[in-house]
Amino acid sequence: MKATKILSLVLALILAIGALSLTSCSNGAKYTVGICQYDRHPALDAATQGFKDALTAALGEDVAFDEQNGAGSGDTCATIVGTFVTKKVDLIMANATPALVAARNATPDIPILGTSITEYGVALGLENFNGTVGGNISGTSDLAPLDQQAQMIIDLVPSAKTVGMLYCSAEPNSEYQVKKVSEYLTGKGITVKDFPFSGADDVQIVAANAADNCDALYIPTDNTAATYAEAIHGTIADKKVPVVAGEEGICGACGIATLSIDYYDLGYATGEMAAKILKGEADISTMAVEYTPEEKLAKKYNKEICESLGIDTAALEAKGFTAIEAAE
Repeated sequence: MKATKILSLVLALILAIGALSLTSCSNGAKYTVGICQYDRHPALDAATQGFKDALTAALGEDVAFDEQNGAGSGDTCATIVGTFVTKKVDLIMANATPALVAARNATPDIPILGTSITEYGVALGLENFNGTVGGNISGTSDLAPLDQQAQMIIDLVPSAKTVGMLYCSAEPNSEYQVKKVSEYLTGKGITVKDFPFSGADDVQIVAANAADNCDALYIPTDNTAATYAEAIHGTIADKKVPVVAGEEGICGACGIATLSIDYYDLGYATGEMAAKILKGEADISTMAVEYTPEEKLAKKYNKEICESLGIDTAALEAKGFTAIEAAE
């Protein structure tokens, strides 16, 4: 009898905590938005902050956020968005491809906005993607012109005969970028070699192998590479092999240069889309995926790494590059 009473008290406590969590999330706000961020690294952090700032600017105290981090696990993202569905949040923001896929699999009804997604057709397995996902999904893309990034390798490392593609094999959008950049470089007579890694266990080994066998490396907008960018740098720094990166965060840790979007601005644009949806001013099923205008793309360089490799930073600035600010 005593054991039964204890069990009942425990169950009641669990239910009370669950109810408290749900109410404290909203604090009486009119809308509750669930944020599932795949992992913690500068690009995704900036996108989430931009999203929250935009929605807060538009809705003020009428919006509350339930912000969760998947710690680099698609399974954890699935658990997070499952909780959002149970709580019946008004909208889900999925930051990075694994979070978007998890949200798509969790609900066909709650509006889902992706951000930090390179190519929605690839991420969601859509054939003949025309820019509008349809249904309950839309969002923003972090795709920068891949031909221009590829040309950057040629311009900045003109002696390079062999370029290695360093990326996580578990990320389909990384494979998409690598394919496009490889096609461009091959067309210019440059030999391309793929160096896919599976995750934390082999990223440094693969990076070292790539640096040993190539004249330059390219790293796309890859979440796993972004998470371990410092480790990549620590592995290849002594090998003096330049890296061109797909975005500023990776470049700031291990690259010489990038043509990058601003992830805070990307998240802000996503938040503006969310505000329109929540206020009933837009139908997500007809909202096209939004891309950063080319005039807002930025050519950035890593001053410290460029100088260590003997790259003329004054010449870079003359070509329109600006230095990446050191993280505080």
